[in-house]
Amino acid sequence: MKTLFKYILPILFILPLLACEVGQGEQLVLKANNEWIKGRNHSAIEIFKSILKKYPSGELTEEVLFRLGEIYHFSLNNSMQAISYFQEVMEINKNGPFGLDAQEYIAEIMEFTFKDYEQAIIEYQKLIHMRDESQKNSAYQYRIASIYVKKQNYEQAFAEFEILLRMYPKSTWVETTQFKILETLYTLDRCSEIQEYHNNFIDSYPDSKYRSEMKFIIAACFEDKGMLIKAYKEFKALEMDYAHPALLKMKIENIEKRINKN
Repeated sequence: MKTLFKYILPILFILPLLACEVGQGEQLVLKANNEWIKGRNHSAIEIFKSILKKYPSGELTEEVLFRLGEIYHFSLNNSMQAISYFQEVMEINKNGPFGLDAQEYIAEIMEFTFKDYEQAIIEYQKLIHMRDESQKNSAYQYRIASIYVKKQNYEQAFAEFEILLRMYPKSTWVETTQFKILETLYTLDRCSEIQEYHNNFIDSYPDSKYRSEMKFIIAACFEDKGMLIKAYKEFKALEMDYAHPALLKMKIENIEKRINKN
């Protein structure tokens, strides 16, 4: 019994001390966050770095590295430094409470700041494998497809949009994706497929905000095929509600000239 107490008593003394230390760390994190909120970025950074020295591992460390990444990215416009902190969070514990958000920042920085589209695609794919949440994953899949549009690789963009529709049929991204497919088909000069896609879309979304944009694409297809009268009627029907009236007016005037010339 005495031997048992010999081992238990030191532990009973140590536990409150450890709890006290963790409490002090959390207080320092709160202090650093308050400094950041007040715009004292460098003061917040110094406090966070002092926490890292005192607590080089554990959940507190993950939060500190994550906050440092946010400060450098959002407040100091230093995304290179920011991404190194986010990557460190992922290396320490990608399944921890800050892992998903850190990975999301990495993907967004690669796409929007560095414009490293190939790497951004890889980072979004990592997010899809990390999450088991259809709505979020469909958003990442949409970003992948959109990156291929930026790269002007429209065939692959079309394939990625199709993957979204197949994998996440109940996502709120479906309506936008179906519209983007029509845009992509037009860019690929595949007008023969557009009418069927349009009909299916209208059946699913009769009051869609993309309705007039899709009508514009169909009219443009008629124009490209030389079906000028039909194109003219479709464009004229959009005069009341098309979002880009100057573009529509130019289209109508150009077709009028072509019809009169004939």
